[in-house]
Amino acid sequence: MRLPRGRPPSWARLFALLVTVPILVYLAGLLWFVELIPREPGDDGSRTDAIVVLTGGAARVATGLELLRQGRARRLLVSGVYRGVDVQELLRTQRQSPGDLECCIALGYEAGTTEGNAIETRDWTAREGVASLRLVTASYHMPRSLLEFRRAMPGMAIVPHPVIPESFRRDEWWAWPGSLQLVVGEYHKLVAALLRPYLGSPR
Repeated sequence: MRLPRGRPPSWARLFALLVTVPILVYLAGLLWFVELIPREPGDDGSRTDAIVVLTGGAARVATGLELLRQGRARRLLVSGVYRGVDVQELLRTQRQSPGDLECCIALGYEAGTTEGNAIETRDWTAREGVASLRLVTASYHMPRSLLEFRRAMPGMAIVPHPVIPESFRRDEWWAWPGSLQLVVGEYHKLVAALLRPYLGSPR
């Protein structure tokens, strides 16, 4: 039987709606996430009790060490370090001599995820009596990191200090395969982190 010409049948319109709306919601969320990614490196000149660096890029550790050297905090925690790496080796990989910095650096070996970084930092700051921290991580990782850290430490004053990776194209992320992969991957992880409390997370 031939359908009459004109408007598509109601089932076709419903199907189109069910397909289109989720795509539009997904794309709107993706654009919202991109707007959360900092455009500039963090450097507001303020001082905090501690600096926390999340491993994942050499520039992050170098930035944290430079901030410590500048006296922007009295302690530095590098969270998510491989077991077997000590402070002296960390400094050697950064081409830094131990000097006066070695005594002020702590390494965290327990974290394997961003949520784990936040929990590890929470426990460390409680032991050290830290009330404010500067969070150093990659720009595209900062939105999720802030979510996890504020969730784990609601009373902590946190200053974001994003590091802009040289290979990351924030403003034209869709035109660069590496940047596109980072943005989409981090967006998915942020959504998962937002939903985790409603999905019966063991934490």
